[in-house]
Amino acid sequence: MNTGSVNLYDVKRLILLFNYQYRTNKGEEYFNIPLSVRRSGRTGRIRYIYSDKVLIATLKPTDGHLILSLKGAERFLKIIPKPSSRVIVESAVESFIREGRNVYAKHVKSCDREIRPLDEVLVVNDEDELLAIGRARLNGDEMKFFKYGVAVDVRKGVDSLNDEEKVES
Repeated sequence: MNTGSVNLYDVKRLILLFNYQYRTNKGEEYFNIPLSVRRSGRTGRIRYIYSDKVLIATLKPTDGHLILSLKGAERFLKIIPKPSSRVIVESAVESFIREGRNVYAKHVKSCDREIRPLDEVLVVNDEDELLAIGRARLNGDEMKFFKYGVAVDVRKGVDSLNDEEKVES
């Protein structure tokens, strides 16, 4: 994979993608930091986005959507106001979610009503503290009203954070 800086065209593309995917206009603010990228060696497309050698997002090659890393999700929480792209869970299950377990609908206290299935979401507690990142299985209304089934497939819990998200020097 090729590592390098990002050009203006790539930054504009990332901003537009962020704004579309998260239904916001804060893409410029999110990507207003020194960025570097790693590109696919075969296609030359952006695969990983870094800030200060810390992974903040990955571009999925299958559909081109952004997947925020835990550090990228923390940045998201600082910039984007509540309840956007958030699923708030009961305090009784916080420790399980932090470990990377899936979120069940019966444990969802509230969430962004605009969440659609397959959206990338942030799982937080009442204080808007990040617990995990994942992919929604249900829409926002279903998460609130269903009493069974998985609401969010968790990709990574905050307690599973390790050095794999840092770029090699």
